[in-house]
Amino acid sequence: MKVNISSENGTAIAMLSGEIDHHSARSLRTEIDKFVITMQPEKLAMDFTGITFMDSSGIGLIIGRYKLLKECGGQLEIRGPQPYIRRVLKLSGIERIVKIV
Repeated sequence: MKVNISSENGTAIAMLSGEIDHHSARSLRTEIDKFVITMQPEKLAMDFTGITFMDSSGIGLIIGRYKLLKECGGQLEIRGPQPYIRRVLKLSGIERIVKIV
């Protein structure tokens, strides 16, 4: 699992690729949180275009980053999830608190 985080115009973009499971979620969480706490972006866009698999750990990853961004006064956005991941996100109810584009 890889993440590449860049920043443009106050938005941090976390490009994710691979699988999000119990093992990979921990390192993603650490790396993204470190960036958010240090840089304090207005918005974090987690780009799921390159995600090939996600279990419930992905839901936890999103909710945790949502809470962190909310504490920092920022917003979270999920970009480009594959259709089956979008369905999982919809079933979880995340779309009520996080913008999915």
